Amino acid sequence: MSSYESSSESSSDAGHPRPTASNPGDPHPAWRDAMRPVRMERVAIVAPSRVLTNVLRRVGDAGLVELSTPADASLETVARTAVVRDEVAALAGWMPAPAMPELAGRLAALGGAVVAISRPRGAEAPSLLRAGGLRGSLSPVVSTYGTVPYRDIDPTPLAAGAYVVMFGMMFGDAGHGVLLLVAAAVLYRAHRTGRTDRAGRAGRPGALARFGRGWPFALGAGVTSILFGLAYGEFFGPTGLVPVLWLAPLAQPVQLLLAALGVGALLLGAAYALGVVNRWREGGWPVALYSPAGIAGAALFTGAGLAVAGWYTGLDLLALAGGLLAATGLVLAFTGFLADAGGGPSGIAQAVMRLFDVVVRLGANLVSFARLAAFGLTHAAIGSIVWVGTTTLWAGRPVAAVVVFVVGNALAFTIEALVVGVQALRLEYYELFSRLFQAEGRPFRPWRLPPTSGEARSCPSGSGEACRP
Repeated sequence: MSSYESSSESSSDAGHPRPTASNPGDPHPAWRDAMRPVRMERVAIVAPSRVLTNVLRRVGDAGLVELSTPADASLETVARTAVVRDEVAALAGWMPAPAMPELAGRLAALGGAVVAISRPRGAEAPSLLRAGGLRGSLSPVVSTYGTVPYRDIDPTPLAAGAYVVMFGMMFGDAGHGVLLLVAAAVLYRAHRTGRTDRAGRAGRPGALARFGRGWPFALGAGVTSILFGLAYGEFFGPTGLVPVLWLAPLAQPVQLLLAALGVGALLLGAAYALGVVNRWREGGWPVALYSPAGIAGAALFTGAGLAVAGWYTGLDLLALAGGLLAATGLVLAFTGFLADAGGGPSGIAQAVMRLFDVVVRLGANLVSFARLAAFGLTHAAIGSIVWVGTTTLWAGRPVAAVVVFVVGNALAFTIEALVVGVQALRLEYYELFSRLFQAEGRPFRPWRLPPTSGEARSCPSGSGEACRP
């Protein structure tokens, strides 16, 4: 941790800590700002030449400005890149807009200043996701996929919600959900202990401290597992301790499969809606209209869904309207593909092939959500096997029955939790994020003074974790 960050936490006013890269001074942004990466400003660091080194040292301590030099460049290297005119030196960079007043106040004491300047044409601002508080604990579900483009929506809360819902549907057991709540409590305690220690106060981080930030996922997964467990009538298997409130997976697999596809359709619809907003923010209405991850794709998906619904319910008018909407989506997507290919016979051939790929992938994406039912059935089947073994042994060998019950549930909990966690992440990345993001952004990498020997500092990603040089 840099000396600035250490001092900032100890000297901060109550409830108003100084900005850092992980907490850029905007703890309660408006809802529109909260739905996108931290707002960036193109700035110039300006100072008299004679005090430039002192001003840059303070900028490096703050760790809030990304300059043209590498993030770990030496003070001398950064100073040499300054533009000097008439005894005044200046460097351009990017920094979080909410942190500008704080940095300007600190530089003013040395005769320096930080001023907003116009953005270069075509330059993409770096992306910084909010890393503080609960949202910071949820952000890995997005940041491990890639860097959110600066102009796109930051889907962290929605992505985390979708993840725990899919996890609970595949891991529906109220007893196992209670165990996840216990795990969440343990991780939360480890997280609090680790934070206390990194701040230099009493407390020793345990071996679980590095996993402590995952407590919100364990909590959410535990809650959804309990809810789906009650719906399935599962409590450490089909023990009969809770009633079946919705359906029994092993007795009604078709209904569970249809429900899984319905959940998948809702999530895909939400992904298309966010994709339309992202395409509009990236390139305006032309990109939003013709992109298969924009209005064209959304029209094809919605139209196909309405057509199937109309056919299934016997409503011909609904089926016709759905068919026309899907056809409109195909025409829009074909037009976009043809424009990308430059027209001509070869362009038409490319557009047809890409259109065929879009249709095939759309069906494959929806069918992929059938795994929500498949793994839900697997979890219920394992629980049933353990329970049948337990009840069979109970009359003659009660000790062996207890061992089978405990060991069986322990194996089911650990193995299934791992498998289901990976499958939920796979659905999130391949089926949903592929519609949200069409490009990768550039991460915000603020310049910091190189740490002294043995000194740790926070990671450039703003995760709040301590990094060693």
